[in-house]
Amino acid sequence: MKSSLIIKEVLPFLAMFGLLILATIITDAQLHQFDLVWIGRWLGIPGTILILLSFFYSLRKRKIVRFGDPKALLSLHEVLTWIGSLMILVHAGIHIYTILPWMALIAMLINVISGMTGTYLLGRSRRLLAEKKEIYSLQGMSEKEIKKNLFWDATTCDLMRRWRTVHLPITWAFAVLGITHILSVLLFWRWK
Repeated sequence: MKSSLIIKEVLPFLAMFGLLILATIITDAQLHQFDLVWIGRWLGIPGTILILLSFFYSLRKRKIVRFGDPKALLSLHEVLTWIGSLMILVHAGIHIYTILPWMALIAMLINVISGMTGTYLLGRSRRLLAEKKEIYSLQGMSEKEIKKNLFWDATTCDLMRRWRTVHLPITWAFAVLGITHILSVLLFWRWK
């Protein structure tokens, strides 16, 4: 039972993060092999744009924008953030010579891990809640009894939704460090 739980729920989480790191290493190695390292320097721009586009989900969730299906926008948020993070990781490579870009990169990785963790935990809570509800229903419990038995599980699921209170400050820290990095690049750029 425990091994199937790990295979079903933990491995996909680890695989997505591992794939991000592996894709970064392979892409960076390919750029070096074909003497195209200069492309990596410019990948920070489209990577940042993709991450910014992923925020349409947050805007929709907060009802700042009214268009789009929230579930579809959440999936798009996850995909755009993953691809944008990949581009920024390749952009960073091992070529960072100052502390500000390193801090922005670490904040981004923590933010990605936080987002993936929240997605994993919330999905797991919802699945377990649905499974227990079905089991109680098959046992012939009334709707009132089911709600009573699921109270603490539903509370846990609600707490998982509040995980965003942790994810949001991490996102802001990444945003501030990323913007500061971008401004410092523009400020110290060798304009010729």
